[in-house]
Amino acid sequence: MSEPTSDPALAEALSEAVSNAPAAPKAPQLDPNDPLTSLRQRVIETLQAMPSYFKFDTTIEGVDATDLQNANTLLGASIEVQVVATLNRLRELWDPKQEWQGYRFERQSQTFPDVRLIQRIGANTDIALGIELKGWYLFSKEGVPTFRFSSTPHSCADHDLLCVVPWHFSNVTSGTPVARDPWVVPAKWAAEYRNYWWMYIRRAKNGMVGITSPPNARPYPTKDQQISDVPDSDGGKNFGRLARVKGLMDTFIAEARSQDALGIPIRDWVTFFARHSDSSDADAVHAAIAEELSVHRARVSREKAERVASLIQEICDLLDSEE
Repeated sequence: MSEPTSDPALAEALSEAVSNAPAAPKAPQLDPNDPLTSLRQRVIETLQAMPSYFKFDTTIEGVDATDLQNANTLLGASIEVQVVATLNRLRELWDPKQEWQGYRFERQSQTFPDVRLIQRIGANTDIALGIELKGWYLFSKEGVPTFRFSSTPHSCADHDLLCVVPWHFSNVTSGTPVARDPWVVPAKWAAEYRNYWWMYIRRAKNGMVGITSPPNARPYPTKDQQISDVPDSDGGKNFGRLARVKGLMDTFIAEARSQDALGIPIRDWVTFFARHSDSSDADAVHAAIAEELSVHRARVSREKAERVASLIQEICDLLDSEE
């Protein structure tokens, strides 16, 4: 599998900046001879290929552009259901030798992880691995994933995954939902890194950085079991918001926002929709965009002037060397 996409250099630099901070957590070391390890790798590869096979038959039309900010609230659960359906359709990718006959992915929204590869025999069930699945509507006003992941590391099995699937409408404001390249990392590692950031890197103003873990937490809990870590102090209610954990999702978020939709970078669509949602004054929106454009043009002009000057200097140097 691909390694978790945190920035090791950033994590190390941050760790050095905090006295007595332990080393940043690493992904679980898995037994290469365990059949679950090879299954997990194929599931990861299937998730990475999933956008090419993703299907959502319902076409969305007639939604005002300024109301699109709520798309994830309206369709987030349906997107996750379709991701699970796609995984089951792609069985030949994650089970090419039919070694896991009888197992299928099932979504259970009230339990953790909310997707499980499960086999049912009568009243008995066997869980192979789990996926905590999150959808991210790329044109949301926030511009980053807003989900919270507060599960304690002890509730994550070593083979469990955390998967974030970015999506948007095929025609930006209408059409069918389209999935983009997902972010797939070990769930236990993500939980450990979140806690590491909270306790050792994040500078809490009140100095309260402790985290209380639920007792007896274990993988594949029942609905009534407590599995969430709770910080001693969280006035901003930001614990578990992985998009705010520096060095964790930064690269993934930047790459997802740099992709095009109808030939325009997604980050520019987000800025445009956010401005119109924040203000009902069309003239004010137009003036703000015009001002940003003029600043951009001035910056580009300076860059071009500097480049031209550099080229002229190179030519002069070449001429001098020939004399």
